[in-house]
Amino acid sequence: MSKTYNIAVIPGDGTGPEVVRESRKVLEAAASKFAFKINFEEFDFGGERYLKTGEVLPDSAPEQLKKFDSILLGAIGHPDVKPGILEKGILLKLRFELDQYINLRPIKLYPGVSSPLKDKGPEHIDYVVIRENTGDVYTGSGGVTMKGTAGEVAIQNMVYTRMQVDRCLKYAFDYTRKRNKRNTLALCGKTNVLTYVFDLWERAFNEIGTAGFPDIKREYFHVDATCMWMIKNPEWFDVIVTSNMFGDIITDLGAITQGGMGIAAGGNINPEGVSMFEPIGGSAPKYTGRNVINPLAAISSGSMMLEHLGEESAAQAIENAIMDVTANKIKDLGAGRMGFSTSETGDLVAERV
Repeated sequence: MSKTYNIAVIPGDGTGPEVVRESRKVLEAAASKFAFKINFEEFDFGGERYLKTGEVLPDSAPEQLKKFDSILLGAIGHPDVKPGILEKGILLKLRFELDQYINLRPIKLYPGVSSPLKDKGPEHIDYVVIRENTGDVYTGSGGVTMKGTAGEVAIQNMVYTRMQVDRCLKYAFDYTRKRNKRNTLALCGKTNVLTYVFDLWERAFNEIGTAGFPDIKREYFHVDATCMWMIKNPEWFDVIVTSNMFGDIITDLGAITQGGMGIAAGGNINPEGVSMFEPIGGSAPKYTGRNVINPLAAISSGSMMLEHLGEESAAQAIENAIMDVTANKIKDLGAGRMGFSTSETGDLVAERV
């Protein structure tokens, strides 16, 4: 009997529905080839719903989404909605409510894709950033007093518990071992200035590594040095683990080195619950409805979802198809410059799967 996966789909805003459409097309091709089934159910969470109803996310949504095997997201962000309302009300709320405590971001340069890094090719840019996804300054701990006056005080606290740090590091060590490339895990922090928080991270990093992962080499880099080496020597990295804020920053830096947001995919993962996969680029509203946006990041996020669900052969088939398309068909990943429309690009990958 074939396996069936129930997938919640949040197409979202702008070009989100267009790239999700292509991701679904490729996922269905993979399901057909590898003899499993996917049932998709769409949810209209996003800017249009908010503008019509005033509701960002129904209170029932997190519990409803927990019933699915995974979530596929397009993009969140609407030009007529003040920045932060949708992002906090949908993305951050779902990450926290669903306890998606890992943000997984492969930084991989596909063949045929141009990187702004001189003399760096696919053999140099192939590593993974694991970002803790539920703590840090993103929790909203802090406040403002005397707002609008000369004496205004704004505080936003970097908060971590040992439990949050331990579970992120344990996932990172396990992932590094499973990846089995260089078996090297680098902690990215700022122990020389953020002495309380990153003392906790560094102690836990070494304790967990020593006790349970003697086969994994441990390295440490300050976040500023990490940024420098991501540009100068990206081949040094295998897996990087870091805090929420630092991970948010360095993964965007990594994205441009791999060819831009149009190729960069990510996962918000709860290893014990429901996870959500998405292209990391925004909703690109100026391209909405023009069928010109690059869907490869959304297609790649579908591949990541299948790998997470245990369909590793199907996931690899999608990644191989993407690499074949970038190497042999698409010469420019910019919107409207690919030489193929959004739907044609999805067709190319689906055919190769």
